[in-house]
Amino acid sequence: MASLLNMNGEDPQERPEQIRNIIGGLERYNPQAAEVLEAYLQQQCEEKFCDCNANRALLKLYQLNPDRIKDEVVTNVLVKTMTQFPSPQFDLAIHLLSPANSNPGPGSTSDLAEAVGKLRVLNSYLESANYSRFWATLEQDNDDIYADLTTDIKGFEDMIRVKIAQLLSQAYREISLSTLEGALGLDGEDKVTQYVTETCGWKIGEGGVVLIPKNAENEAKKTEIREDVSIDMFSRVIKRSWEETA
Repeated sequence: MASLLNMNGEDPQERPEQIRNIIGGLERYNPQAAEVLEAYLQQQCEEKFCDCNANRALLKLYQLNPDRIKDEVVTNVLVKTMTQFPSPQFDLAIHLLSPANSNPGPGSTSDLAEAVGKLRVLNSYLESANYSRFWATLEQDNDDIYADLTTDIKGFEDMIRVKIAQLLSQAYREISLSTLEGALGLDGEDKVTQYVTETCGWKIGEGGVVLIPKNAENEAKKTEIREDVSIDMFSRVIKRSWEETA
């Protein structure tokens, strides 16, 4: 769990020197660099890390060279950025797409436009912490396009689930199994129990309540507010009110 949570979506340590040279120099404007960045994206999909900086450079090349756009590559970039929630990475990538692909109008027949629209919906659920709706939408039986869009991203559901667990651990000290069942997209309390105990290392308390260890984010902290008011400050206030009423 820790290895997934430590991913750096902007400047990951897995970035090779060749990619560093491309995105840090004039090569980022060379259309031929698209092939190298596409191969690097494939590596990210297979090895469960994300380099949003490099992926934006690839989308920028597509923006400058529309003839090179590959729909599957664009959607893979968006799905990878989605795993970085909550963050602006998804929106930053969207803004590098043409209006026809990022904001399709009524009656649009573009496959890419439809895919981008569906990914927008999924990302909105993650960003708004509507996790149960995210899983319900992702797994709906009447729309296989969600499965098609995420199939290239190895461990996509696992990465999302781990990130949700991390965010919940920052907000709660106790949470019910039934709430976690919807938030983690797991079917049945047995699966939830196994996940939180084996993957998260949490414990189950009385009444099916999951006990989350204390951490820097979920620990209640006493806050003291102290204001130092001097006699001079009081005198200025009194003097001002006297002048206003005079």
